[in-house]
Amino acid sequence: MNDTFLKACRREPVDYTPVWLMRQAGRYMAEYMAIRSKYSFLEMCKIPEIAAEVTLQPVNKLGVDAAILFADILLPLEGMGIQLEFAKNEGPVIHNPVRTRADVDAIRVIEAEEATPYVMEAIRILRRELADKVPLIGFSGAPFTLASYIIEGGGSKNYIECKKMMWQAPEVWHALMDKIAEVILRYLKAQIAAGAQAVQLFDSWVGALSPEDYRQYVLPYSKKVLDGLKDSGVPVIHFANNASSMLELVKEAGGDVIGLDWRINIDDAIRRLGDDVAVQGNLDPMMLFAPPRVIEERVKDILARVGNRPGHIFNLGHGIHKDTPVEHVIALVEAVHKHSRR
Repeated sequence: MNDTFLKACRREPVDYTPVWLMRQAGRYMAEYMAIRSKYSFLEMCKIPEIAAEVTLQPVNKLGVDAAILFADILLPLEGMGIQLEFAKNEGPVIHNPVRTRADVDAIRVIEAEEATPYVMEAIRILRRELADKVPLIGFSGAPFTLASYIIEGGGSKNYIECKKMMWQAPEVWHALMDKIAEVILRYLKAQIAAGAQAVQLFDSWVGALSPEDYRQYVLPYSKKVLDGLKDSGVPVIHFANNASSMLELVKEAGGDVIGLDWRINIDDAIRRLGDDVAVQGNLDPMMLFAPPRVIEERVKDILARVGNRPGHIFNLGHGIHKDTPVEHVIALVEAVHKHSRR
């Protein structure tokens, strides 16, 4: 098996820099859209054979060094009693947002195999399919990011309801975050038990917070999850989007690998984080609309900034955009492999 990705997670020497891409299975690929035309998004997530097929598409087409399970960060919500719908052209909609202590008390904390058996079955299928290819990454949304959807009732720009709860009813906030952290910890442990060889915690929206609010209202709950995975035997990636203002706090929360967005130079991030964690990143996803020669130059710049430091996984600073030309993604992967060869 190509274990370059796992070696980099452990900061071991590698022959070249491994690369995988957030949202590498998705709408920019014709193969994905062919399946999407037959199934709803949730059906694709909930039919293990389909989720596995979609997970494998970019591995076979792009030549990436890891597969990431095709799923959605909101899948655990249904088991918690949250009524989730993916509305056409609107994204996720939650019909019973959590705003009061009674709402929090009604949330269920059940085992992940009971709440999301289809996720675990997809992982088991994928481990069989990927046996001699590349490692499989599982993932979850982080406590703040899941809380933001649960409280706001969907996506948000300003997170008004979240921040109102934090500041006006902190006891409700902490009770909710404690439950969410427990759900996430069980969910990721179940993925590892099913066969995931690494896991990533996505804190997609935490950049909406000030460093002090992150420290007080979020860090303890991300840390609860990440501490709970320390003995899991697999690398854990902690990706906090738009959080370069508080990298040190993100590191304090935990993770073997710290994922970086494109809003900070990777060498600056490395200096701030120190040598005891690996890093992942950090090309701007929109750079994939540039000509391949420009993509290649930016790849070379990122690799040069990292230098010979062990523990770098090349990735985007967030997910691939749905209109990205697939040949540019292939060119990116090829450029990383070519220019990082030791």
